[in-house]
Amino acid sequence: MFNRKRNHTPNPRIKKIFEYIYILLGSAIIALSFNLFLLPNQIASGGVSGISTITDSVFGWEPAYVQWAFNIPLFVAGVIFLGKQFGFKTLIGTIFLPFVVFLSNDMEPWTNDPLLGALFGGIGIGLGLGIVFLGKASTGGTDLAAQIINKFTGFSLGTCVAIIDGLIVLTAAIVFDIERGLYALIALYVTSKTIDLVQIGLGRSKMVMIITGKQAEVSEGILNKIDRGVTKLSAYGGYTDQERPTLMCVVDQTEFTKLKQLVRSIDPTAFVVVMDASEVLGEGFKRV
Repeated sequence: MFNRKRNHTPNPRIKKIFEYIYILLGSAIIALSFNLFLLPNQIASGGVSGISTITDSVFGWEPAYVQWAFNIPLFVAGVIFLGKQFGFKTLIGTIFLPFVVFLSNDMEPWTNDPLLGALFGGIGIGLGLGIVFLGKASTGGTDLAAQIINKFTGFSLGTCVAIIDGLIVLTAAIVFDIERGLYALIALYVTSKTIDLVQIGLGRSKMVMIITGKQAEVSEGILNKIDRGVTKLSAYGGYTDQERPTLMCVVDQTEFTKLKQLVRSIDPTAFVVVMDASEVLGEGFKRV
């Protein structure tokens, strides 16, 4: 299937500049969310930042120093055991994030309510990570440790991340209390959902399957009136065993009502199946 709406390819140099901006901006958001919401409420929601929250409470160690102490050796280990695919951009995130944590460590917390801290801290961390991922990098930390464990144990990457974050949250529950551990789980969940939101975006698309006896008219209407591409799929009726070709089309959510009205006006008896498409890549939508 093709789409007639075209995207312009950005200048590669400008694209690279924006990737570095994403890394710096995302790392700064993570650091500020840590100091404003998570650290003052003793919410250790996994990762190196969670470890630094625990060591700050138990030993009084400066969180930025602890994060550097973990991040830099983990980055080096990642390069040694996993190769150089992490690159310079991940090193920037690894160093810059604790630097902003250090610069902002005297800021007054925005809330002393642990639930609000978990919710808004999770949103901030997820937003920052999502932006860093848009820059095709990471902030290192326990994600690199999970990849190393994955390579040598055969456990799935998701399992390795869950084990590491789970141990950090469990330690927080022991050091602080069970409630703080539960708040940390809330922050972890909110972080994962926010990352998905940044990566996929708010604009959901619809994938529409249309079975109609007036395929030519419907296809022409979609192409000319909605300016979207159509794919014709070969299909057979399960009861009649007769060929019933199906039209497949992906449209923006704002275009879906117009598509329904178009199909209804051409063939009121058409059979239409609608599904959410969480992410669509290609001409007329996001660039690959």
